[in-house]
Amino acid sequence: MKWIPELAETELERAEKRYAQAKARLQALKNREATRQRKLDTRRKVILGGALMDLAERDSSAAVMLDRLIRNLPREQDRKAFAEWETPSPAPSDDGAS
Repeated sequence: MKWIPELAETELERAEKRYAQAKARLQALKNREATRQRKLDTRRKVILGGALMDLAERDSSAAVMLDRLIRNLPREQDRKAFAEWETPSPAPSDDGAS
């Protein structure tokens, strides 16, 4: 059987194409997983932030901590987001004393 260089080159090209496609699929899967993880991280932060804000409305030490966290945000643009926002403070308890 005679070896045909053109046939071998075509097979090599097909193998390289399959490799490139597999590599692209792998990268797409990695990107989807990274996106999923970022979304989950963001969701956790939103949930925890909401829980902390809710707690600050009921607990004065949580309100103080939340105020301190906001004042100590390292990025100016983050602090600006809270410029007109008032830190929640616990509602006075109604213990029956008048």
